[in-house]
Amino acid sequence: MKTITISVINDLATDQRVGRMAETLSGEGFEIQLIGRRLPGSLPPPAGFRVRRFRMLFRRGPFFYVFFNIRLFFYLLFRSKVVLYTAVDLDTLPASYLAARIRRIPILYDSHEYFTEVPELADRPRTRGVWKKIEALIVPHLSLGIAVSDHIATAYQEEYGTGFITIRNVSRSGKPETDDAFSSAYPSKYRVIYQGALNMGRGLELMIDAMQWMQDTVLFIVGDGDIRDELQERVFRLKLTDRVVFPGRVPPAQLFSITSQCHLGLSLEEDLGLNYRYALPNKIFDYIQARVPVLCSDLPEMAALISSHGVGEVCRSREPAELAFQMKEMLRDETKRVEWKLYLEEAARQLCWENEESKLKEVVSKILAT
Repeated sequence: MKTITISVINDLATDQRVGRMAETLSGEGFEIQLIGRRLPGSLPPPAGFRVRRFRMLFRRGPFFYVFFNIRLFFYLLFRSKVVLYTAVDLDTLPASYLAARIRRIPILYDSHEYFTEVPELADRPRTRGVWKKIEALIVPHLSLGIAVSDHIATAYQEEYGTGFITIRNVSRSGKPETDDAFSSAYPSKYRVIYQGALNMGRGLELMIDAMQWMQDTVLFIVGDGDIRDELQERVFRLKLTDRVVFPGRVPPAQLFSITSQCHLGLSLEEDLGLNYRYALPNKIFDYIQARVPVLCSDLPEMAALISSHGVGEVCRSREPAELAFQMKEMLRDETKRVEWKLYLEEAARQLCWENEESKLKEVVSKILAT
């Protein structure tokens, strides 16, 4: 059977976009090989596919990226029956591209973010410069790429002349779930959720600070990342341990169950570089499928989506007390909540992977035909 590889630098366990892509391409008759890394406490990877996760001596820094790409390169080089390499983000592109050139196999670049514009590189000009050079060396030679938002696709296209197609990181269709045990465990009147990476620039500190004015509400911060310890310390210092809960990383099905039982979903990324400015986070689509109204940052892609579909509000202020006031309004205004419920049903029908995956099929067919 013809094989498509999908390479990521995470542990695959919670990367829902990779799972959806694998399911779609598997349905087209390809065998899917997922490649990532194994972390301490990694959850089981997506079922139904061949999986290879590297154990790495280094977990961050230049040596980690160099050795990961060396291992990935040699692994890809000797895979048989491969017809397409897929590199997810810039940090897997060097190995994938080199293997593709040597073996004369097509490559698809899937940009989950505008990598050289992530906040983590903003104050590291040397590191950013290295990644920018890698990007400039490879991206112009790609036949086609995909990106998660129109702004990111346009930016790559204008800078490098390579065609990029937008395939949004939308969720599969789903129906909200209820769990009496969950409701009993968290009996507060309102439940608010953030799901995703716990990294700088996500507005997490702002969410936590706002909870000082939210006495009858629990905030769930679901995920893991570099600043988890700092966030937990902040919660402890502000004496908010009864209002802010950290479930950690959870499997996608469990995450959807938690989200379904919340009353408001938050996506409050800061305007720290073009990556966040142009972001269209998958968490927003997860909230919509769970029929949960959204409060998002006033950034182009996400604000336009929320406003056009009428499924929530754009953040009016990034002052904690003002944010808390807006959240209270959204939680308590029954007229608006009834209206949002209707719009969420329609948005959930439109913004689902079943309506988006045809673009992926077309892109893969086009690349394989060249």
